[in-house]
Formats: sequence, structure tokens, C-alpha cells
Amino acid sequence: MVVNPDLPTFSRAPTTTLEGWRSFVNSEPMDIALLAGSDLNALTPARRELYDEKRVSYHSELVIVQTSTVRGIIHQGRLLTMLNQREVSARRGLIVSGPWASGKTTAIKQLGKTHELRVRLRYPGQNRIPVVYITTPPKGSPRKLASEFANFLGLPQRPRHNVTDIADAVCNVLTAARTDLVIVDEIHNLNLATSAGEDMSDHLKYFAEHMPATFIYAGINVENSGLFTGLRGRQISARSILTNTGPFPYGDEWKSLVASLEEALRLHDHDQGTLTRESKYLHHRTGGGISSLSHLIRQAAISAILFQTERIDRELLDATILDHAAESLVPRPAIHA
Repeated sequence: MVVNPDLPTFSRAPTTTLEGWRSFVNSEPMDIALLAGSDLNALTPARRELYDEKRVSYHSELVIVQTSTVRGIIHQGRLLTMLNQREVSARRGLIVSGPWASGKTTAIKQLGKTHELRVRLRYPGQNRIPVVYITTPPKGSPRKLASEFANFLGLPQRPRHNVTDIADAVCNVLTAARTDLVIVDEIHNLNLATSAGEDMSDHLKYFAEHMPATFIYAGINVENSGLFTGLRGRQISARSILTNTGPFPYGDEWKSLVASLEEALRLHDHDQGTLTRESKYLHHRTGGGISSLSHLIRQAAISAILFQTERIDRELLDATILDHAAESLVPRPAIHA
């Protein structure tokens, strides 16, 4: 198969590996300039298809809007890394909790990216691993948890290695690499009401006590997931700051979010200000969810390119299908042929 070198390619490794995480940290937002009318009309069909493909790729990601929630989590995470830098034990952590698709993972990844870029700026040329990002394995075990850390680092694992062997190897590598921020996503998979959850909690505590790092956790409605159950749960609660994500109320910040996304559009015939004027409708459609808002606008923008209408209007927004959770809250208006 011949690959067109002009087409953007996205084959990033997952951010739960060191290669994938560094690729994420190094990535720059994609941008593309709109061609003037005469230049657009001069394109051959093949060049027009390539141009449209690039715009589709651009809109598939669009921009990450720095909401007040993201800024608050980045600030709190930075404060904790500063507070913990001279602590020997009992370091404070941060738990980010909220409903599904409320921006938790985006926020903690932006925290990790911001922290790593600051460390690189402060210590140029040093072979550090400032940030580790893993997810809590579902129905996991201490060995599976330790393996998540080892897999991030690319450490070899042998069947004869027990969980202590893996955990010690991980701690030695991360201590030598000056890791000072560990992000553990999907923490709702850890339920302290079960024996497996208790074992995993003990091993997370082991990692936290054997690495001079600040731990950041994120999960769905953590308060109700069993994380704070029993003696272990109370210990986690006493050592962690809890911050919540959720839907945005309709107000100035919501309008600003809509305006930021609209400004990022690269459509030839879009009437700038259309989405801003529809901000109340967009809030109603998405329930104030930033993830649903981004999905709605990105999908509509790609449809506008594919349909060659080059604009987003109310009719297109009505026809755009959202995630099931948002559609269940506010069903789309009926579209009649």
C-alpha cells in the first residue's frame, strides 16, 4: 500500500506507555489555514480531497479548551508537588472525581503535560521521567497493578517474577529517574469493599511510600465507588484532596467555551457567531457537558465538510447524533424529510 506523505498520520502509542506519554507531551495542536476562494477553486479534485482530509483530521481533535476546572486541577496538582517535595512519608495526593465524560482524564493529562514541560525547562538535557500515567486494571490484583507500572516503563517481566520483584524494580527505576508525579486513572476500579480491592490499595500505598512522588487519582463518582470504605478508605481520605468535575452551568464561561470552539473552526462558509448565538441551545442539548459539546461541534464540522455545505447551522446540529447519555437527557428534535 502506498501512503500519501501529505496526509496526517496518527499512530501514537497509548499514553499508558512511556513512548506514548512522551509523544502526547511533545505533541503540538494541529492547525490548518483556510485557502482563499480563488486558490480553493484552482485545486484539482485530488488536491481538494487531500485538503478536505486534512481539515477532517484537524476537526477530529480541534482544540483542548482550558476550562476553569482544568486550570484548578493543574494549580492544585502543582501546589501538592511543591508541598510534598520535602516530605519523607504521608505525602498528600489529589483525587479527581465526577460523572463519566466530564473531563477528568483530559484534566489530569493536562496536569501531567504541564508538569513535565516545566521539569524539562528547569532541568534541560537530563534523562528524567517526571510523570507516570497508568490506569487501574479492572478486577485487578497487586501483580496486575505492578505490571501497569512496569509496562509503562517497558521493563521486562518474567513468569518467575513475583509482585514484590516487579514493584521493587519499578520503584528503583522511578526513583532514579526522579519521577515526582504519578497519575492513576480509572481509580473507581479499586473497590475497598472487596479483598482484591484491599490488596490493590495496599500496593498503591506501597508505591506511594517507596517513591518520592505526588499521586493523582481520577475516577467516576469516586465517593460512591467504595474507595473510602473501611480503615484503608479513611486513610486515603485523610491523605487526599478531593476535587470534582461535572456539567457547566449556563453562564459566561459556557458561552466562552462555545466561542472558543467556534473560533477554531476551519469551514469556508460558516457564519461566525452562529454557535455563540446558539449557546443556550447547545447547553440544553449537551446538559452542560464539555465532552458532549466538543463531540457535537467536531462531528458537525466534519459533516459540513463531507456534505460540502461548509457551515454549521441549527439544522445540522439537530441532525447530529450525540452520545447516548446526552441523548437520553435531551432527545434530538425530530428531523423530517
